Amino acid sequence: MASIKNILTGTGVALVTPFQKNGDVDYDALARVIDFVIDGKAEYVVTLGTTGETPTLDRAEKKDIAKFTYNAVNGRVPVVVGIGGNNTRELMHELETFPLDGSVAVLSASPYYSKPSQEGIYQHYKALAAASPKPILLYNVPGRTAKNIDADTIIRLANEVEHIAGIKEAGSDFTQFVKILRDTPEDFLIVSGDDALTMAQIACGMQGVISVAANAFPQQFSDMVRSSLQFDFKKAKSINDKLAGSYELMFAENNPAGVKAFLAEMGLIQNYLRLPVVPVSEKLQERIKTYLKM
Repeated sequence: MASIKNILTGTGVALVTPFQKNGDVDYDALARVIDFVIDGKAEYVVTLGTTGETPTLDRAEKKDIAKFTYNAVNGRVPVVVGIGGNNTRELMHELETFPLDGSVAVLSASPYYSKPSQEGIYQHYKALAAASPKPILLYNVPGRTAKNIDADTIIRLANEVEHIAGIKEAGSDFTQFVKILRDTPEDFLIVSGDDALTMAQIACGMQGVISVAANAFPQQFSDMVRSSLQFDFKKAKSINDKLAGSYELMFAENNPAGVKAFLAEMGLIQNYLRLPVVPVSEKLQERIKTYLKM
């Protein structure tokens, strides 16, 4: 069987969850977004990540979205499922009972709010790996969890725990990136979690990205990533320079409010979110309209 590193090299898209005006999941719009990113040549999709507003989805909705995504993708690209949180015991049960048959891996954000020690983080992921029928991808996003997974902990998990297959690294410490790229196993997947840093991180040795911006610009963003992976940084920079303004706008107020504003302007979804997240301000919406007309 091919390693996760080979299966998930390139651009993964952290899919949004479109909603209708009444707050229900808009499955027709979700199908459009899935087709749009696959037609744009993204290498894989990630469902139920934080960009998918998972904190506001109930368990039944999460299962329905996962099953719908498998059917809509229909084998065209691999699917990764997000299952994370700060209740280790509950997550173990979820991993054992969640419909993961159509997925290749589970992306699991490190525990938020609890701010565990590095040993606590290690034991958390060790327990999840033992419970999961699919390989686990760590997700280090200290800007949201308030706790970094230190390089030594990542390296320890990669080398000691079976089924810990990779990491989405959304920190900003290039010293940490270089260390984990150097000291993790050859088949350990390391991808970016920051659209604006992706090109530079690939230059350091990362194998791709799980992207927010690729919801709206799958072809351009995926071309940039492929060019970077082929060490054609002149072409990659040319594409990235054109996309850079979109990164700023998407994350100016909130993710996924920013990318949903783009997708709504493009006619792919309706611009609805679930509280506590609200649509972007009118001022930012106008800036997004202007950008898309350029």
